[in-house]
Amino acid sequence: MLARNAAPVIVILAAAILLISACLVAATQLENESTPKSSARLHALLDDGSIALQKGDSAEAEKVFRQALALAPRSVEILNNLAISLAKQDKFAEAIPLYKRALALRPGDLPTTRNLAIAYFKQQNFVHALPLLETLEQRQPEDFQIADLLGLSYFGLDRYGDAAKYLERASNLQPADLPALYMLGQAYLRSEDYKKVTDVFGRIMAIDPNSAEAHVMMGTAYDKMFQPSKAVEEYQAAEQANPDFPGVHSGLGLLYWKQHDAQRAEAELREELKRFPSDPVANCLLGEVALNNGELEQARALFVATLKVNPLYKEALFGLGKAEIKLGEPAKAVEPLRKAIAIDPDYIEAHYQLGNALVLLGHTEEGRKEREIAAAIQAKQREDYAKKISQ
Repeated sequence: MLARNAAPVIVILAAAILLISACLVAATQLENESTPKSSARLHALLDDGSIALQKGDSAEAEKVFRQALALAPRSVEILNNLAISLAKQDKFAEAIPLYKRALALRPGDLPTTRNLAIAYFKQQNFVHALPLLETLEQRQPEDFQIADLLGLSYFGLDRYGDAAKYLERASNLQPADLPALYMLGQAYLRSEDYKKVTDVFGRIMAIDPNSAEAHVMMGTAYDKMFQPSKAVEEYQAAEQANPDFPGVHSGLGLLYWKQHDAQRAEAELREELKRFPSDPVANCLLGEVALNNGELEQARALFVATLKVNPLYKEALFGLGKAEIKLGEPAKAVEPLRKAIAIDPDYIEAHYQLGNALVLLGHTEEGRKEREIAAAIQAKQREDYAKKISQ
């Protein structure tokens, strides 16, 4: 059976809005740097660049601001706006050095610091975004966007407790902001604080009583709390609220699969694939169904399709390895099984199947060791569980 701890959730880091600094440079500043003729030319370029940005023509704005920067290479405002033009084209690697140049010219400048932090965030470089955001937060503790980005950055680094702290602050600053509430709920889910998940669920439902996403979030919490019937009820409510919500059918299918209801699981998974053909959860679970039905080639294809979307999907790696063994290709099973173990060193089934593959390849001693590892992990987990329930 597929080894997953929770129903799938859709987690999307909210897109940050690039705040554009004033495009026009103060005339007195320009006159100190240029002749009257070049100053007039510079003003004209700044006007053209500002208009291009307002129209959404970032490429034209980039072209114009580059010309402006050649006339005033030490202008913090031009450096910012050229960087913004690049960032709006997702050219963050080019934008970031320009923001740094602007900060070197005007240390501590708030608009530049914010824009640089957002550029790092959009690059998913959360490690570099965090110190900038923390500096901004100290100076602007009531700024919703900064608190939100801090929470999302910590979430991106899997630091869910810290993420929850800042997302809670963001939610308090703007209580009706649903994206912040959804991410707060996910942070509490990941930190296993289910009581607070319930609280967030209530706050979301007060704003949007028909929220499919909130029902999915709550269904996931119930699944983690080993309350399968309540989990199914929440996913069914989500499905009724919005049958086209991403992951609702695959999540419900996974719950049915855990309850050994293969028929209903397969029906839900196929509903998901009708809407989202590349959904990794649906493809992986249908691979398990095909594997159980002896449809080995189909199972292999489904696991491969899953891994094209998510190469680190450990259950798909395990399923592919298992399928290769059943197809008489143990040599092809070794790599995906080793990858699954690298992702989760305590993956009992992967150790055991890797042991089987190695034995079939004639590596008897190595295969025996993998089986022993699987048995040792299983014994340790049983011991830990016995201690937990005895407390």
